[in-house]
Amino acid sequence: MLSLLDIRARIEAGTLTPAGAIDLCRAAIAAREPDLHALVTLDPAPAIPETGPLAGIAVGVKDIIDSAGLPSQMGSPIYAGWMPRGDAAVVSRLKQLGAVALAKTTTTAFASSDPTETVNPHDPGHTPGGSSAGSAAAVGAGMLPLALGTQTAGSVIRPASFCGCAAVKPSFRLIPTVGVKTYSWALDTVGLFAAGVADVAHALALVTGRPEIERAEGGSAPRIAVVRQDFAGAPEPEAEAALTRAREAAERSGARVSDLALPAELAQAWERHRLIQNYEGRLALAWEYDTQADALPPRTRAHLDDGATISPAQYDDGRRHGHHARRVLKGLFADYDAILTFSAPGPAPATLVSTGDPRFNQLWTLMGVPCVNVPVPGHRLPVGVQVIGRFGDDGRALAVARMIEAALRG
Repeated sequence: MLSLLDIRARIEAGTLTPAGAIDLCRAAIAAREPDLHALVTLDPAPAIPETGPLAGIAVGVKDIIDSAGLPSQMGSPIYAGWMPRGDAAVVSRLKQLGAVALAKTTTTAFASSDPTETVNPHDPGHTPGGSSAGSAAAVGAGMLPLALGTQTAGSVIRPASFCGCAAVKPSFRLIPTVGVKTYSWALDTVGLFAAGVADVAHALALVTGRPEIERAEGGSAPRIAVVRQDFAGAPEPEAEAALTRAREAAERSGARVSDLALPAELAQAWERHRLIQNYEGRLALAWEYDTQADALPPRTRAHLDDGATISPAQYDDGRRHGHHARRVLKGLFADYDAILTFSAPGPAPATLVSTGDPRFNQLWTLMGVPCVNVPVPGHRLPVGVQVIGRFGDDGRALAVARMIEAALRG
């Protein structure tokens, strides 16, 4: 993979120019993209700033996020060729930092569940995950050092786990969603993919203007709770092994690790995530559903059909459970610095007709807390673990994830 930090170090040392860094990505894209199908559009002649903390960094932009000059097609023929006039807030910020929005990456239709044409960079017979399929695959394949995704259930952490790259789903609304096609305004969260945890920490600190995120420390003996999420079903053996290896790595690094069974309030919130998502999706995509229903792919249509059957009272009840669960989780973090759990049920499934299951992600998206995927080496297909922090404490979650990543590599 292409490390954002390595590229920037070479540019600052004078051994690589920003234009040369973009050329590295173009060469990698030429080599891998014909088989990978991770990109929707490639800018043939982008402006390449010479200065800025992200000068020379090519970014993949999920195709529900606006980038001026490139079409935003939402993974749907309904928006074929549609050109936004301006940038989404996060893309504008990246450009201010000197980054180049080089490509739009594939998304499932409206960031829902119908697969894209993208394949897994480690085995083309396996899914790359969704809905941020193209972003995860492009970083995992070494075509781009940084990519944007979104998560409404598990669409940043799960594809990062499947494609073997690091990723962060930050605290809810830490990165603005202005200029991003909405599916669920209570859940949609912009996230970042990069080669390693230090890369995503650096990018998140710059994008948000919060240098303390990158400087944060986990402490010499962070308190880590291992959470199995039994209410979400059993994981596959590879995910179980990855969690065990990550736990052992944390313990070798001096962490105080203990098991934690989540209270019933968290399981009740988990059960209501889909209700909230589908109810809001039906409203957010009202025009598409009411006027273009025949152009919607089957899984998206089914989710919106389900949303149409959910009453406001059911939705309000789901939101109340979510609010209560957040207060319960906040209390748990009084005794822990981070939670360690599964990123996905296992490695990427051997299918291209499904994007995999977000069941180990959806609770944390509803809770709005920061989540970091840490790849765990030693498997034929990538498997990751998920480090979760308290709301607003993204820096500590990333610091604990860096600690585990270093111990796994060492």
